[in-house]
Amino acid sequence: MALMAGMIRRLDETVVNRIAAGEVIQRPANAIKEMMENCLDAKATSIQVSVKDGGLKLIQIQDNGCGIRKEDLDIVCERFTTSKLQTFEDLTSISTYGFRGEALASISHVAHVTITTKTSDGMCAYRASYSDGKLKAAPKPCAGNRGTQIVVEDLFYNVATRRKALRNPSEEYAKILEVVSRYAVHNSGISFSVKKQGETVADVRTLSNATTVDNIRSIFGNAVSRELIEVGCEDEILAFKMAGYVTNANYSVKKCTFLLFINHRLVESSALRKAIETVYAAYLPKNTHPFLYISLEIAPQNVDVNVHPTKHEVHFLHEDSILERVQQHIESKLLGSNSSRMYFTQTLLPSITASSADVVKPASSSSTNQGIKDKVYAHQMVRTDSRDQKLDAFLQPANKSNTSGPVTEESNNKKACEESGPQDAEMEECIDFNVRAIGAEVVEKPEGSSERQWMSPEDTPARKKHRIDDDMEIEEEAKRDLTAACTPRRRIINLTSVLTLQEEISNQANANLQEMLHNHSFVGCVNPQWALVQYQTKLYLLNSTKLSQEMFYQILVYDFGNFGVLRLSEPAPLYDLAMLALENTESGWTEEDGPKEGLAEYIVEFLTKKSEMLKDYFSLEIDEHGNLTGLPLLIDSYIPSLEGLPMLILRLATEVNWDEEKECFESLSKECAMFYSIRKQYIMDESDLNGEQADESGPSKHSWKWTVEHVLYKTFRTYLMPPKKFTEDGTILQLANLPDLYKVFERC
Repeated sequence: MALMAGMIRRLDETVVNRIAAGEVIQRPANAIKEMMENCLDAKATSIQVSVKDGGLKLIQIQDNGCGIRKEDLDIVCERFTTSKLQTFEDLTSISTYGFRGEALASISHVAHVTITTKTSDGMCAYRASYSDGKLKAAPKPCAGNRGTQIVVEDLFYNVATRRKALRNPSEEYAKILEVVSRYAVHNSGISFSVKKQGETVADVRTLSNATTVDNIRSIFGNAVSRELIEVGCEDEILAFKMAGYVTNANYSVKKCTFLLFINHRLVESSALRKAIETVYAAYLPKNTHPFLYISLEIAPQNVDVNVHPTKHEVHFLHEDSILERVQQHIESKLLGSNSSRMYFTQTLLPSITASSADVVKPASSSSTNQGIKDKVYAHQMVRTDSRDQKLDAFLQPANKSNTSGPVTEESNNKKACEESGPQDAEMEECIDFNVRAIGAEVVEKPEGSSERQWMSPEDTPARKKHRIDDDMEIEEEAKRDLTAACTPRRRIINLTSVLTLQEEISNQANANLQEMLHNHSFVGCVNPQWALVQYQTKLYLLNSTKLSQEMFYQILVYDFGNFGVLRLSEPAPLYDLAMLALENTESGWTEEDGPKEGLAEYIVEFLTKKSEMLKDYFSLEIDEHGNLTGLPLLIDSYIPSLEGLPMLILRLATEVNWDEEKECFESLSKECAMFYSIRKQYIMDESDLNGEQADESGPSKHSWKWTVEHVLYKTFRTYLMPPKKFTEDGTILQLANLPDLYKVFERC
């Protein structure tokens, strides 16, 4: 049977339009891209996008551009109707996003479209609905702002196959966010926002006054923005200009983010991507990629924009030469930024498997154990032991000749006590006598001085002064509970609120962090707030301020009612301290709070009423005249910075919950712990001291660095139970790990 030739028929116009629409509008993100480019052509400065079900159910895009004339609403959704060009030759100098007039027409053939628009000279807005490119009814006048709002409903309602292929709304919404984010980065002078219908918070939002770097930071995060290098070059011969931002060698991810705009049009170029990634291959680890934002401006007559239905590809003259020029410029920028490398860490648990003593093998037994135990490789060895003594322990100056008379008397008393024998009763009598005779004296500093004095072990009493009340039960067995200064005789506190606070501390403790602090080796102080320690093969950066604050809080809770007293050499008037605090901007005082004098008098009266409880439970002594005479002695050889005393008095009166017992003890302990913690703002570095101040400090006074290492971190080893939150809030950061460093150097 002979084959019959098929009959060629002219397709129906509706079929033609739907085929064309399927090429231009492949998914909701394409529709938003086309409409967003129309907004930019209309000189809009604010573009707001709302979607529902990934854009399949609803797309609403609103701008504040020039709007559409009422006369043009009849044909605005017909194919090949545009205000961008008139002749074919205009394509050679096209500078707008749109030019074919197919976007709205294609959308109207596969969805229900409603347009509300108002021009700057229009008396009112007009609303019109469209289907298959045709106007359903005459435009109706309505209220509206200047600009255009386009609502697209039920996208692909008449293309069942396409609708089924786009069944994942979350994936479509992600693609919408991606395309809007790229245009937001490129158009830094325009405000963009994208959100789901009904939501109040936008998933992408940029401001009209934000810079390109601000937009990159807002959309892609700080990790990208802090590593950006600005690039830019120009070549008159090739008639192009390049600008943008790329990341340096410190940033690398598994997937490349490449934002390419040619003549402000979002396009793709695999050739340019490969050329730039070839440059980065010499700087980044294998299979990692950079972040790239490149904007090329090429002479319009050298660009062919009409090569793809969705316009995401363009062709231009001298492509190879331009790519080579861009590649050379980016390589020169990377070479200039490679003088240093920056490493950022994430908070990690110490991952404790064994103590340092278990990891280090003694040299004497290495030969006998060689055949039994596995060999310890160099990158697994721990080269320090927290129990080893450091060389600087032998370099501490002798201060005995510089001690004052009373301290000499204290030393003699100590010596007499030591020679009297090991009897506990005699020792306790001797120590108590010594404390009563000498006290824990704090030397007041001149007004305005920020220098602090540290009490050395020779200058401080050997024990705390403890009060014993008849109505308190006394422990028979001598024991130390938390602080180094506790005496064998303690009164037992059976208050439910205090026991609850102690249980909370115990439940929140992290055993891994406690093990790390117990066996760490102190490396050095970065500043009063941060210090470096080593544990096994890891190097950690610790927040000394937060650690000391937590430790003093735990001491105040566990040693509740069992503190010694730091006696002030002269009583400090609460009124003067309150006035100093109110003068400080940190207090937050405003004129609406009333006169400072009245507030200071209230603070004095309030704390004086609470003096009995403060003295009994916290050894915070206030006399009947409203003077502060004593502070609690929490650990030996440590005196808090008295510059923070005014704020302590103010916060005790304003920040402590005095109504509930548990909340009162908890908040009061936290305020005192904040005062006792080592804080950077109250410490002057030795390099800032002049000669006279250095002489005043005297050779017998230790620096803050000595106190941090030999007092605070020594106490951390034994008494601090670090909570779990320290692994998440940046208090303890792992900087380096020896096995990981070996991997880095092996690559080199």
